[in-house]
Amino acid sequence: MIAELVSSALGLALYLNTLSADFCYDDSRAIKTNQDLLPETPWTHIFYNDFWGTLLTHSGSHKSYRPLCTLSFRLNHAIGGLNPWSYHLVNVLLHAAVTGVFTSFSKILLGDGYWTFMAGLMFASHPIHTEAVAGIVGRADVGASLFFLLSLLCYMKHCSTRGYSARTWGWFLGTGLCAGCSMLWKEQGVTVLAVSAVYDVFVFHRLKMKQILPTIYKRKNLSLFLSISLLTFWGTSLLGARLYWMGNKPPSFSNSDNPAADSDSLLARTLTFFYLPTKNLWLLLCPDTLSFDWSMDAVPLLKTVCDWRNLHTVAFYVGLLLLAYYGLKSPSVEGECNGKFVTNGKQNANGHSCHSDMEYRNSEIKPSFASKVENGIKNNASQRTQLPSTENIVVLSLSLLIIPFVPATNLFFYVGFVIAERVLYIPSMGFCLLITVGARALYVKVQKRFLKSLIFYATATLIVFYGLKTAIRNGDWQNEEMLYRSGIKVNPAKAWGNLGNVLKSQSKISEAESAYRNALYYRSNMADMLYNLGLLLQENSRFAEALHYYKLAIGSRPTLASAYLNTGIILMNQGKTEEARRTFLKCSEIPDENLKDPHAHKSSVTSCLYNLGKLYHEQGHYEDALSVYKEAIQKMPRQFAPQSLYNMMGEAYMRLSKLPEAEHWYMESLRSKTDHIPAHLTYGKLLALTGRKSEAEKFFLKAIELDPTKGNCYMHYGQFLLEEARLIEAAEMAKKAAELDSTEFDVVFSAAHMLRQASLNEAAEKYYDLAARLRPNYPAALMNLGAILHLNGRLQKAEANYLRALQLKPDDVITQSNLRKLWNIMEKQGLKTSKT
Repeated sequence: MIAELVSSALGLALYLNTLSADFCYDDSRAIKTNQDLLPETPWTHIFYNDFWGTLLTHSGSHKSYRPLCTLSFRLNHAIGGLNPWSYHLVNVLLHAAVTGVFTSFSKILLGDGYWTFMAGLMFASHPIHTEAVAGIVGRADVGASLFFLLSLLCYMKHCSTRGYSARTWGWFLGTGLCAGCSMLWKEQGVTVLAVSAVYDVFVFHRLKMKQILPTIYKRKNLSLFLSISLLTFWGTSLLGARLYWMGNKPPSFSNSDNPAADSDSLLARTLTFFYLPTKNLWLLLCPDTLSFDWSMDAVPLLKTVCDWRNLHTVAFYVGLLLLAYYGLKSPSVEGECNGKFVTNGKQNANGHSCHSDMEYRNSEIKPSFASKVENGIKNNASQRTQLPSTENIVVLSLSLLIIPFVPATNLFFYVGFVIAERVLYIPSMGFCLLITVGARALYVKVQKRFLKSLIFYATATLIVFYGLKTAIRNGDWQNEEMLYRSGIKVNPAKAWGNLGNVLKSQSKISEAESAYRNALYYRSNMADMLYNLGLLLQENSRFAEALHYYKLAIGSRPTLASAYLNTGIILMNQGKTEEARRTFLKCSEIPDENLKDPHAHKSSVTSCLYNLGKLYHEQGHYEDALSVYKEAIQKMPRQFAPQSLYNMMGEAYMRLSKLPEAEHWYMESLRSKTDHIPAHLTYGKLLALTGRKSEAEKFFLKAIELDPTKGNCYMHYGQFLLEEARLIEAAEMAKKAAELDSTEFDVVFSAAHMLRQASLNEAAEKYYDLAARLRPNYPAALMNLGAILHLNGRLQKAEANYLRALQLKPDDVITQSNLRKLWNIMEKQGLKTSKT
């Protein structure tokens, strides 16, 4: 028990500093924007959606069905909201639990000695676990590992009680249930059933390859055959149910996720896929270079047989075959053990097992789970069995290393990554066992005390180095900036791009722009990076450059709805209404099939329709606007905030004098967001129009209360006061509005108009002048400035503004009339005019 506690404590201690870490990388999509975590979403949706909240049968779904992990996130969210501390705490505690259970599992194989302790400490400290433990989405791997081990332990208990206790099938039921739970944490958890079969055949029954078929043919060990058959049936059932539940279709990924899968060259695909397990083993053995992402060109394709990395591939598979041969070879001669005759790898005496080597003369002997049964015959006497031999443990270690990794090899279907460190969490159990049993075998074999000490301390030193690397790597996971900077040397395109997002959020605009451009230097066709750079340029009023990068993004990914949306907004603001209209329409017609994030796509499409409706609204096409708004409501995803859309629906009905419908949509807007200021203002105007003055004033005042710094609120309230002939109060509201929003043309222009109506002409002149400076090419602003100057007796300035307004709009009748009146006055006063 001490080994388990110490190993768990180390696993806990190494990751304590991650408790202060923020959400990183994939955490945002799996947690912060995942609707399945919200209390208003029915919890049953978790069992129909994938890990990221997309409907599992959707063509763009990742098909990663991990409902138990998502359920744990939802519980985290219910208790602590979006505070990352609680999420990290659960991950660390799960890792400590897995470490303790793994150490207990190792004790069954290695005995209650320091080698078990070594195996537990190595697993607790291995740096490859950092992504799974420090990255919150890695909880899927850690949770799957816990139930993986519990399933395996249940099956070992089933083996030891099989044939003489009815409880043996209770243990088998536990095996099946834990295997199912492991798969519902993460897909690879189902592979525990295959590992259990390996344990039963090659460790518990100690069969060699040549003995398996004769044993089945001669109907020996029928209980073994029955157990293996049930494991096969249950595994097939789980996989069949899993395939059915995800729509009987594999997921589809972009070529950047797994470039080898997208390669046209069969040779490149074959060589690369054979090489990738070699690279993964190297990360387990020497985890010096780790990265948050290994997609794109992080591992260049092997395109020819002359690539020197093929030597690594050959060495890896030769070594693997030699280890497998060592563990599975049949004994050359029959032998004796403790004076008892041994055949078929089993001792034919009193149910005692026997080792095939002499290394355990001084090693521990421990009780098995219960007395062993040979050939299905019950042994009534309680027995003690020796530990599995080195060959047995090597076979089990190899199965733990290889079988859970098989789903990631692209052997049965293409996966959405090149290398994923968190996928190695379960295989690392086999690696740690393999290293430990290898060190123990060497320790037993050598005779000199110096060499024994050297082997022992070399293993201990390896654990120390692993622990130090884990502590250093945990520092990289403290925040996204450190994480992405650490990945630049492995995957520069992805790392620079993600770093640009972080720097932008920190308002480091020039650094963010450089980061985006660095990302595009390494991979120029990344649609997301092109879009992000365009968005940054748009937010800094560099509209021409922004449009250029949006068009490049659309060229790289024609389904990128957000790029169409922002392109349309820029064109609309530039007065290119027809181009904007075509852009919004094209965006609204893009389907969401095979898209990685259909929710985000639907949000962008809804926003496009919203802006198209606004465009029609501004052009006075209110019926067209309503039609577009209704389409937007139909396509609107669950997470879309609808208050602005509902408010604009009300505005369109208001313009069509359909007041009951307008009131309905204003109320819907306020119901969806009770503090939505535009809806307070528009609903206040409707109430005033329908004679409910006191209610209207309450809504205007509430809008001001919600945001006292927003000049638009004072402007609307001022207009209401003006209509009520409360001129002094209206003038005060106008001045307040113009002071707060002195750069907003509409606010300043309306304030000047209200001041003029209140006969405060000097103040009106000040704000008409400011409005004209804000939009120097807007005829209405120049005409009104000319009019107020005219009234205030500044005739020559008035003339200049009238003339400038007529240059921009020569056929404006009002301006022409005002100018003629002005000239008459100027001539009467003997002033020189432009016409003379």
